[in-house]
Amino acid sequence: MIDRASAAPPPGLLRPLPLPTRRGSNAKASPGMAQRNSATSVAARRLALLAAWLAACPACASGKPGAGLRTWGRFNKLPYPGDKAFLHGTFPAGFMWAVGTAAYQVEGAFDKDGKGPSIWDTFTRGGNRKATGDVGSDSYHNAAADVRAIRQLGVSHYRFSLSWPRIFPNGTRGSLNEAGVRYYRGLLARLKEARVEPVVTLYHWDLPDALQRRLGGWSNPDMVEVFRDYADFCFRAFGDDVRWWITIDNPFVVARHGYGTGVVAPGVKGDPDLPFRVGHVLLKAHAAAWHVYDRDYRPRQGGRVSMALASHWVRPSLTRVESLRECQCSLEHVLGWFAGPLFGDGDYPACMKARLGARLPALAGEERRRVRGTADFFALSHGAALSFQLINDSLKFGQQEDLDLRMLLYWVSAEYDRPDIFVVQSGWYVLGSTKTQDPKHMYYLKRFIAEALKSIAMDGVKVVGYTAWSLVDGFEWHREYGIRRGLYYVDFNTPDMKREPKTSATFYKNVIQRNGFPELPENRPAQGVFPCDFAWGVSANSIQVESSPSQFADPSVYVWNMDSGELTRLDGLVAPPPRRNAHCADYVSIGQQVDEIQAVGVSHFHFSLNWSALVPAGDVARPNATLLGYYRCFSRQLLRANVTPVVTLWHHTRQHSSLPAPLDSANRWLNRETPGFFADYARLCFRELGEHVKMWITLNEPNDEMVSYQEAHQMLRAHALAWRAYDRDFRPTQGGQVSLALHMDWVEPAFSFSREDVEPAKRVLDFRVGWFAEPIFGSGDYPVGMRSWLRQLNSLELPVFNEKDRQLVKGTYDFFAISHFSTELVTHAKEDSYTYTPMLEVQHMIDTTWIMSPRPVVPWGLRKALNWVKEHYPHVSVYVMANGVQEDPARFKDSLRVFYVYNYINEALKAFSLDGVNLKGYFAYALSDQRDPGFGLYGHVHEEAVVKASLANYRNIIRHNGFPVPGAPAQRCPRAARPCPGCRALVKRPVVGFLTLVGSATLITLGLVVYYAARRRKDAY
Repeated sequence: MIDRASAAPPPGLLRPLPLPTRRGSNAKASPGMAQRNSATSVAARRLALLAAWLAACPACASGKPGAGLRTWGRFNKLPYPGDKAFLHGTFPAGFMWAVGTAAYQVEGAFDKDGKGPSIWDTFTRGGNRKATGDVGSDSYHNAAADVRAIRQLGVSHYRFSLSWPRIFPNGTRGSLNEAGVRYYRGLLARLKEARVEPVVTLYHWDLPDALQRRLGGWSNPDMVEVFRDYADFCFRAFGDDVRWWITIDNPFVVARHGYGTGVVAPGVKGDPDLPFRVGHVLLKAHAAAWHVYDRDYRPRQGGRVSMALASHWVRPSLTRVESLRECQCSLEHVLGWFAGPLFGDGDYPACMKARLGARLPALAGEERRRVRGTADFFALSHGAALSFQLINDSLKFGQQEDLDLRMLLYWVSAEYDRPDIFVVQSGWYVLGSTKTQDPKHMYYLKRFIAEALKSIAMDGVKVVGYTAWSLVDGFEWHREYGIRRGLYYVDFNTPDMKREPKTSATFYKNVIQRNGFPELPENRPAQGVFPCDFAWGVSANSIQVESSPSQFADPSVYVWNMDSGELTRLDGLVAPPPRRNAHCADYVSIGQQVDEIQAVGVSHFHFSLNWSALVPAGDVARPNATLLGYYRCFSRQLLRANVTPVVTLWHHTRQHSSLPAPLDSANRWLNRETPGFFADYARLCFRELGEHVKMWITLNEPNDEMVSYQEAHQMLRAHALAWRAYDRDFRPTQGGQVSLALHMDWVEPAFSFSREDVEPAKRVLDFRVGWFAEPIFGSGDYPVGMRSWLRQLNSLELPVFNEKDRQLVKGTYDFFAISHFSTELVTHAKEDSYTYTPMLEVQHMIDTTWIMSPRPVVPWGLRKALNWVKEHYPHVSVYVMANGVQEDPARFKDSLRVFYVYNYINEALKAFSLDGVNLKGYFAYALSDQRDPGFGLYGHVHEEAVVKASLANYRNIIRHNGFPVPGAPAQRCPRAARPCPGCRALVKRPVVGFLTLVGSATLITLGLVVYYAARRRKDAY
């Protein structure tokens, strides 16, 4: 056996684990072991080599072009999963919390008070487009309602854009529209009264249509001077009230999709080189505006000016340097296209120039100097407007797109010498049919804000503000009204465009009030220990079974050479079969398995019997005696190792019924006779194994959603019949306990503050857990909520307990056992048909900040599940009979499982010590990858057991009986009595036992006399 973690850290400390060594003092490393170890960590080694390459790369120094290339290597070296865990903390004092909108999306009033047409007014009336932004959210007539919503959120800043054609209807100063100027001055006055600072965008995609018709829009270099004059007017007209300016929003979309693909206005397409010329003009127009402000307005107004740049994120598809370079190049083609000239050396990125050649205009000489450094902060947009919508495969260069704001922030900081970064647009979207319940938007907001916090606290990035997008629902560009992005729901069918806060608004408001995610008492790790008699266990779905003894099975005859000490087999000679019965010691696999279990340090081991193999014909009068004997031996050897066996009679799996063949072919659990057969099988097991087994599970995880109500009804009867049989016929002499184990993943309301989601969560738990729990531990009938819900659906599928069966089932328990692995969220608002359950009317989802592998890792879900049991069945003893996580079997340093076991047990301690849950035991799942692939504390390499890091850490927790307070006196627990198989004879038959002991002592004495007499004679010669 190879021990990957022989030294466990003290409680709460996850120190690096030592190099692997084989268990056993005389073991030698096998020749192929190094190669096997290398094979299991090949990906990690490649990434380490890449990281070393990047560290040695001279061009990767901070502030130089290409410095962002080190981002991927850095994040691959961060500790997993600790780095992925949710970070509780707050943002720096003065952090800017903002919300934003864009004029064309929300203002409406497209032809009111002298406003001229924009390219979007024209664009939405052409082609196959069905909707326009003519009205949008009608913010033009609802400025007071918008500011009221802004005040309710509690933001410090509001980002909005000026409608260029509302101020200059034909695009130039000569067409000045005073009504438009008054509108924006009025909005600024309202914001000032509300003590909200404006962040004003000069151009958010709504170019005056006259400029597009007359000049060809941004394709014309004359637009530089036109935009400079427009900016100069706005700085003069509004600058006394504005300290944060954005010149142009997302020039990538304007250039590539406005003048390349034609997806957005003005919809120009056909010339593949035009987007690069447009981008060139946009850069120079921004620089011209910045210089005007810097020269004429900054001294008096003291504001800051930048250009809002948007980007996706990409991960390498392969662990190669080439893939990393392609990722870097992808970002340079989108974000670096504009950020490089502004924040770098004033030129386009090297990758763009190399791949585009003459297609990319040159930035040289005075032009380059005039562009470079014309940004006072880095205004970054991130989210649905660009990622996963407007980035096509040609710009991913074969790499994988991802939504990772934290890595993007780090890349920006590394690539452009740590500028102040203001996230000026971030968020997600929901379907257009979604009303005020927008869970997806809320959890993406949580994810992005949490990543910004990590970026500041863990990566040292200077993030100064965050803008949730958007304030209200509106016209979503090329998606029209098919999606919604607002924190406030707008009813487009009402005359006043009624606004209502969504749950995402409530969430964002709470985050702002707390300035992040401060750590609450329930978030802190608990300190303390479990009782001395706490059952520490490990579970396995099954054990390795030998059909015949493996010891003394070789019939060959050997000659022993006393000089060399070698055995030589004699060909042609076969020894007669031994004339003796098989002994437990003959089964090598039993000793091996028990040794592995004992090495974990547990007091209990949970495994399942195989009903179909023990009673293959269904007749308990003709059991498989060999298998029964093997189970008996296994249980006995566990006891001798001071490990209590916990035995399941029937383990439910979806793949196999595990019923004897006659029952399997006769309607399985739908057969009313099956419970009786199960009770007979249970009696057989109680009779033959009950001397060694004192803790029984009748049915393991029968509450599967694939099980029908009729099948479940018969399963309940089967359990009850088995429990009654034990209680009546075996408990008086064996003194054991019997119950069943239910699968109980936690179900949390997506909005814990919403009754509309609390009820669906209760309903799911009724149908999943209460379905089996209530008849046994409660009323003797199915949950009232379950029955009433099905009655509303006019369903008659749920069986009715007659009085006899009710009395049979009710109270058939000695403890409450659960298997718990993960947690999910539910809401009543339908968003995704693939994860929606129509019968229960619930939408299943996850929090995007949770660690995934592949199911969510949510430690606090176990505590809530245990409290659910306590609240429904207050005085029952509770066991966590299985708790584990799936991880790559090749990862022997299984850091995710280390994290999982530590934190889930800590939550169990909270349930016990803080909540008063009568928790009696915890069983980690599973013992070995060999029987339960991906879940094991042991791995396997060529039939050799490998001790994983998680085993050492679990053993450490067991040794300390929890998480003792540092410096506190050690817990004193009486030593468990070692099993004494011979002592039973002394208790039951004292005379026979006494004579046996006397006889044994006499034989030993005679043997010693003979031995020493023979030795003296030999010495005499």
